[in-house]
Amino acid sequence: MNIDKLFRDISEALVDMDDDGVEELCNESLKLSISAEETITEGLLVGMNKVGELYEEEEYFLPEVMICSDTLNIGLDILKPHIKTDHTNDPIKVVLGVVEGDTHDIGKNLVKIMSEASNIETYDLGKDVPLHKFIDVAEEVKADFICMSTLMTTTMSGMERLIKMLEERKLRDKYKVMVGGGPITQKFADSIGADAYTEDANKAVKKIKELVSVMV
Repeated sequence: MNIDKLFRDISEALVDMDDDGVEELCNESLKLSISAEETITEGLLVGMNKVGELYEEEEYFLPEVMICSDTLNIGLDILKPHIKTDHTNDPIKVVLGVVEGDTHDIGKNLVKIMSEASNIETYDLGKDVPLHKFIDVAEEVKADFICMSTLMTTTMSGMERLIKMLEERKLRDKYKVMVGGGPITQKFADSIGADAYTEDANKAVKKIKELVSVMV
């Protein structure tokens, strides 16, 4: 079977809420010795990103998104036991949330799914998160990363304020700060002094692991 077609079929089955199709195709990918990580990234998460786009375009609504999430979990349950993990004494720890004033969390949820699937210890603060809570939880769990998202231009400034709060508390050097979301760009991330920006959930975990390799 053509691997690219297999990934497309998995993605389309997820968007179509086809539980049996996702189950069959994910099992097929394992039989073909395709890595579980690749199937998650190129198949399941591509499909879930499409679901997020359909939600933003108001073609899908929350009930459809929830059903697609259930379909996604069927695939993840099949694939996650086959993920090759780095058994280190110190797992990567990420604090993740949508900044205060914004309740759009589809993108954040995708990053959470992918990071957990990649054996990253993920602390999901949810949406509309007070800025101080990112720092308080990061300190409490001894996190490596603070990851913020927003889909609203009106709440982007909160990301810069959080970085300034870290500086004021002399904590800036303790954490890598990653930002993302619809209106966010690399230029904006650079302008506020963030350590990283990614366009979508598929790239977020790769960037986290890339930064960790530089840190150690």
